[in-house]
Amino acid sequence: MTQDELKTLVGQAALNYVTPGSIVGVGTGSTVDKFIDALAASGMTIAGAVSSSVRSTERMKALGIRVLEASEVTSLPVYIDGADEIDHQGHMVKGGGAALTREKIVADLAERFVCIADESKLVEVLGRFPLPVEVIPMAAAQIARRFAAMGGDAQLRAGCITDNGCHILDVRGLQIRDPQAFERDVNQWPGVVTVGVFARNKAAVCLLGTASGVRTLTY
Repeated sequence: MTQDELKTLVGQAALNYVTPGSIVGVGTGSTVDKFIDALAASGMTIAGAVSSSVRSTERMKALGIRVLEASEVTSLPVYIDGADEIDHQGHMVKGGGAALTREKIVADLAERFVCIADESKLVEVLGRFPLPVEVIPMAAAQIARRFAAMGGDAQLRAGCITDNGCHILDVRGLQIRDPQAFERDVNQWPGVVTVGVFARNKAAVCLLGTASGVRTLTY
């Protein structure tokens, strides 16, 4: 199966985690696009969705799915999103689509994070995918120097302005062996809006697309 077919497979499988009549948290990215399409095609009635990006909001509205602001809800039963990497404990690296801050906000509202990904995203140690970090523009160079001191090479993502009006640094050369401590520490650096390690808001379930079908990992 192609990577696109695997994404379609897990996007459809995620429907099993949506309760009719509920409000669903919806992430961002090409795999999530498959979930949004599957949700619209399923005919399932939901009360609405809380979106993590302008991109997902526009796609859902175009398909007739009601989109609510995060401020309108106090909790969500489930948040469905992809990942750039996920380890065997459910920790993830996210932010390849530059929506990591809003993704983390919506994930924090959810009782359960369901990650949908193809099998290429499963890793032993986070860090193979360049780590996205959303930063206040004036702090970008300072933060890049701090990553250099850790052995990381942080480069500004060219032409990228987030939905929050900030910049993204992509950091290569890291091995993140303690995701919880890493996330906690980097989030304290002045000028960091969000680091793309999802350890506090890790996945409860990962639906992994494989050549033999959907593999369900629970954490």
